[in-house]
Amino acid sequence: MAPLCYISITLAAALLITVASAGNFNQDFDITWGEGRARILNDGNLLTLSLDKTSGSGFQSKNEYLFGKIDMQLKLVPGNSAGTVTAYYLSSQGATHDEIDFEFLGNLSGDPYTLHTNVYSQGKGGREQRFNLWFDPTADFHTYSILWNPQRIIFSVDGTPIREYKNPESVGVSYPKNQAMKIYSSLWNADDWATRGGLVKTDWSKAPFTASYRNFSADACVWSSGSSSCGSTSPPESGNSGWLNEELDSTSQERLKWVQKNYMIYNYCGDAKRFPQGFPPECAINGSA
Repeated sequence: MAPLCYISITLAAALLITVASAGNFNQDFDITWGEGRARILNDGNLLTLSLDKTSGSGFQSKNEYLFGKIDMQLKLVPGNSAGTVTAYYLSSQGATHDEIDFEFLGNLSGDPYTLHTNVYSQGKGGREQRFNLWFDPTADFHTYSILWNPQRIIFSVDGTPIREYKNPESVGVSYPKNQAMKIYSSLWNADDWATRGGLVKTDWSKAPFTASYRNFSADACVWSSGSSSCGSTSPPESGNSGWLNEELDSTSQERLKWVQKNYMIYNYCGDAKRFPQGFPPECAINGSA
């Protein structure tokens, strides 16, 4: 695994050159485990992960990124997916790692998937929000996006924001901004906790379980050999770096409120039983986001 990578970028860094890539799985990713259960197909345009009773599988990006907009289309495990977890996330390495998570928790046929999100900074997570999706994520491909800039992290599904996590440094909480992260994804068995707190176990008669990926794209700052592709002070060569200072406009804020009102099933900033001494400091600016 790559070592921790650090770069000093201030919130005032506005004139940057980004690298935009429309992905090919052969060029952009390495299969890291699974002994043949992960496959790259269709000339690099499709990747599948499989899980059976022996093992799951996973892959990671060749590049590391420090800020960017990452899109991936996924089609999740169909049918009875209880006990399975499909994880898709950005992460650095080490005890004080940063991480930005999508996790899809399988369920019994006919019950909704749970979409679990989390943000780690300096090795500390516990910032969960969970959602039910408003569509069947197994019937077709849907786009899951992470926009990560120095001011905020926005999780989106098919272009609809579901969560905004604002930089909480103003209230003394660290924020992921100094460690470059790779993209990871895996399909694995977690029936000790994934479905109804572990009450529903994986039905191995339904194996192998398969999740599919396509249309990866990264409009992002690539970190390589100790420097960032966004290290230039020259003006951007294209208009693709708008994500660097992007925030939710009024329409997107309304869509975010719609998702959180109708589909959010857990918010750590509202869990008084978990935090009887008071909510974490970042909840003051991220209480409903």
